[in-house]
Amino acid sequence: MVGSNLTNLSTSKPYLSLHPDDDVVIALADLDVGLVVEEVSLQAAVPNGHKLAVRPVAKGAPVRKFGQVIGFATMDIAPGDHVHSHNLETDLQNLEYEFGTDRKKIDMVPEADRRTFDGIMRANGVIATRNYIGVITSVNCAVTVARLISDRFRGPALDAFPNVDGVVAVTHGSGCGMSSEGESMDVLRRTLAGYINHANFAGVLIVGLGCEANQISTLLEVEGIEVGDQVRTLVMQEEGGTAAAVEAGVEIVNDMLGEANDFSRISLPISHLKLGLQCGGSDGFSAITANPALGVAVDLLVQQGGTGILSETSEIYGAEHLLLRRAESEKVGRDFLELLEWWKDYTARNNTAMDNNPSPGNKAGGLTTIFEKSLGAAAKGGSTDLRAVYKYAEPITEPGFVFMDSPGYDPVSATGQVASGANVICFTTGRGSCFGCKPVPSLKLATNSDMYHRMTGDMDINCGRILDGEIDVQQMGAEIFEDIIACASGAPSKSELLGYGEAEIVPWNMGAVL
Repeated sequence: MVGSNLTNLSTSKPYLSLHPDDDVVIALADLDVGLVVEEVSLQAAVPNGHKLAVRPVAKGAPVRKFGQVIGFATMDIAPGDHVHSHNLETDLQNLEYEFGTDRKKIDMVPEADRRTFDGIMRANGVIATRNYIGVITSVNCAVTVARLISDRFRGPALDAFPNVDGVVAVTHGSGCGMSSEGESMDVLRRTLAGYINHANFAGVLIVGLGCEANQISTLLEVEGIEVGDQVRTLVMQEEGGTAAAVEAGVEIVNDMLGEANDFSRISLPISHLKLGLQCGGSDGFSAITANPALGVAVDLLVQQGGTGILSETSEIYGAEHLLLRRAESEKVGRDFLELLEWWKDYTARNNTAMDNNPSPGNKAGGLTTIFEKSLGAAAKGGSTDLRAVYKYAEPITEPGFVFMDSPGYDPVSATGQVASGANVICFTTGRGSCFGCKPVPSLKLATNSDMYHRMTGDMDINCGRILDGEIDVQQMGAEIFEDIIACASGAPSKSELLGYGEAEIVPWNMGAVL
């Protein structure tokens, strides 16, 4: 995998060479025309994080970075040329797939020696990292009521309940104007059920308008959810409208708070941690620092019996051959390939393409092709076997490294991971993404020190220290691992301190709006 050779990147040079087979090196600063790099004079200015050629590449020949092909030259490339969108393209037609040829034996930590964290155990045995009350809407029409209810429990309103982290409005823009049956409704119901059942909610109030396609009663029946003291429902039309529904909702939440406050943290094995892996606003350093370091942390968690969840299917496209080599079985590998075939059809139906990536921000940061972006994104998953492939928002039951299908759009992807049971999120960023995903804490990992110091109020971890020569990838991964344990134990993330996490809940709306 990408990152396996990235151990110590310390350099006094203004550029970085990643692998002896590479055709390019990476600029560590804005480099001017005429600067000599690897005995080559720059023929064009190269921005920080971008690639420059150190050997000639003929038109049509592959260009390598990390020892992996990231694209093909669209013209002859000379040593000293800036290598980017103007002379590099993707060809995804000729990837060779192998199943399970790169599996590695994992030295699992004996159960008696496994690390612990301070978590919360629910009555049904599921484990939480936070203790919230959720106000969850069945339809967009109930969003205002849900938010007005949650707003009543901010600040001093919860002083009498010190063990409760807050009241969260889980809202979305769907639930009506759609078919009552079919794939889109199935996904919405599965996502909402994942939030209703999430361990980080001590209690849940489900709020609906009354006439929506996504009827609360049907949602509960289809998803097998039972109403009780800590799962309550509220229908605005039956209550008498907005004001009456808000007051009724506030009363219900007040009823739940006492029981929620009875939960306290206890020492639990970190095998209960399910870590969602995200990257957004990636740059040319993402695959060099934060992503491989996070991959190291994932390996450490898996060795302890925990779970790492990779997603963003459209941003793994081009690196799937590496994941397939790690598949625990041929079935797991073919499950993943079925996802890709579905995605090719899905994007074609919506007049786009799988390789319609990277984004303008990615390109400004030095990423050129979906190959390059995907190779870096896959590095978050570490090096252990791929044990299972899950649908979007499907409950994750298999420990170890797994994959959950989702778009690359971060709020949609993270929403699916939370619904699948993730109880911590790690989010790498090179450009400076600002994000949270209540009721689950999200740690932000900066790929470079410049952005970390510029946006330190949003960033939790500075993986740019790898480039600065202060630390290597393995050491950084070990630090991230410790930060994950601390966060799961209650230490607030920057996004939590800033109040992020409610507006960023975005279930995947994959169907027609009627």
